[in-house]
Amino acid sequence: MSSGTYKPQFHVHSTAELSLSFARHTKSENTTFMLLGTDYTKSVHLQTDRSLEFHTPMGCHYEVRLPRFGRDLAYLRQSTEVLVPAVGLSSDGSGFGEVFRLDLERGQFLRPWQVDVGEDDADAGLQGGIHAGAVNVAAVAERTHGLCAFGTTIGSVEFFDPRSKGRVAVLGGQDGEVTALDYSDDGLSLALGTSTGQIRVFDLRNPRPLLKRDQGMGLPIKKLIHMKTPTEERKLLSADKRIIKIWDERSGDLWTSIEPMVDLNDVVHVPDTGMLLTANEGKHMHSFFIPNLGLAPKWCSFLDNLVHEMENETQTETYDNYKFLTLPELRELSLDHLIGKTNLLRPYMHGYFAHAKLYDQARLIANPYIWEEERAKRVKEKLEKERGSRIRGTKKVKVNQKLADKVLQRQENRGKVDTEAGILGDSRFARLFEDEEFKVDELSREFKSLNPSTVVAGKTGQPQDVAMVDADSTDDFSGSESDEESEDEKPKKKSKDEVVMQVSLSTAPRGGKIRDLAFGDRAQKDTRAVRNAGAKEIVGEQSVTFVPESRKKKQEPPPRPEGKRRDDGRRSASSNVFRKL
Repeated sequence: MSSGTYKPQFHVHSTAELSLSFARHTKSENTTFMLLGTDYTKSVHLQTDRSLEFHTPMGCHYEVRLPRFGRDLAYLRQSTEVLVPAVGLSSDGSGFGEVFRLDLERGQFLRPWQVDVGEDDADAGLQGGIHAGAVNVAAVAERTHGLCAFGTTIGSVEFFDPRSKGRVAVLGGQDGEVTALDYSDDGLSLALGTSTGQIRVFDLRNPRPLLKRDQGMGLPIKKLIHMKTPTEERKLLSADKRIIKIWDERSGDLWTSIEPMVDLNDVVHVPDTGMLLTANEGKHMHSFFIPNLGLAPKWCSFLDNLVHEMENETQTETYDNYKFLTLPELRELSLDHLIGKTNLLRPYMHGYFAHAKLYDQARLIANPYIWEEERAKRVKEKLEKERGSRIRGTKKVKVNQKLADKVLQRQENRGKVDTEAGILGDSRFARLFEDEEFKVDELSREFKSLNPSTVVAGKTGQPQDVAMVDADSTDDFSGSESDEESEDEKPKKKSKDEVVMQVSLSTAPRGGKIRDLAFGDRAQKDTRAVRNAGAKEIVGEQSVTFVPESRKKKQEPPPRPEGKRRDDGRRSASSNVFRKL
């Protein structure tokens, strides 16, 4: 059975089926709970609203309210009494704390036991406040003498005998509050834990502790359990909210420790096994199995098979904190004098494993600037990594690879290049990059007119070599027939094997020498009109220039004198009918 919060509930698990049997919600959160029998059919739950609930498989059987808040639960099986240590002082003015007793057979409260918890604090406010005295924990030696032990906030432990219904002994002088108690199986050893993380083991026949240990975390001890190994070795388990430690009860040496990832609330040991179950602040309960502590429970006997398989596996020694160095490298670091003298150098094959700290120190002594070099190296690697992330992506296509690269080049300012953006990922333009019929012919007239500054290389297997020269070229030419090359200019030498296509600037020769230029040497001029009227560019046989004139500047013709014939281009119909016959 396990209890949790949000919403307040408890779960009952079937160990035989390794599954959840049922879950039940309660009105408020559980402070603690305990099973009254050998199964889940009878359980009692102490809740934070001062209520005590009794549950059966059908549901909540009965609920009773307590006079004050309870801290723990204990059960006297011989007399069927439920003991509830409480917070605060009794109301009769005696100045003692109380342990409420509920007789389950008679169904009524019995006279509570009086436990000394110190004087009442005037600043404590209502009973149950932060500074109010309380009886924190209870323990019962059920299988032996039956003494009940109660730990208080003043660091004392009081023992009560159920047969005499009174106090029989007091054990005090502990540092801090007593937060955990546990009897051994023989009833002679009592272990207690304090709020400062101290652990004490007492023999009931001796007021001096037999063993003193510190948990090391400075946190209150939440659980103490006496255990035995299959070889009859006595162990003591102590747990706070951070770590679980198992001690050797005789020598006091630390046997093992378990540190979960989440805070612990309670730990339970399955009797006569090596299984530990923990209630924690995580979503799931954790279980730990220690084979040296005992066999696995019957309901998870498969763990023994896993342990047996792990024992048969060959264990290889790992060198996580070691650096492998050859003998020349050791001599370079001046560490060869340590060979065979320390465990920091371990021989392995043709070299040695050196401890990582020793290697770092020796390398720093040999080269004091090693850290600066390492830093510069890491900075360079980081810059190269960032530079590599800015490289634009590529996409291989069957046709028009240059067009695809041009589309991807426009995305180089983005954080990530998308090779499926635009026309590259549009199914309507898929044939543009797959079908040969849609291939862009860079030697066509239309491509040259649209891309005058593009350098186009000739196709493989064609005899001509055609190149489009950039429009910013300084070479200039004129289309008139009278222009000739200057004597200072020397023609470029061409190889004999190279075939150059010559283009004539005039389609109709009129005599004289015709100037032919190689098409690769021909400079392409901008198609816009040149603003400088002096620099005229004439292409073809004839140049026609239109000069716009303002209407205002046109002079009116002088008045025609009287008596003369009109010569303004107007003729009479009679004189122009048969003029050209």
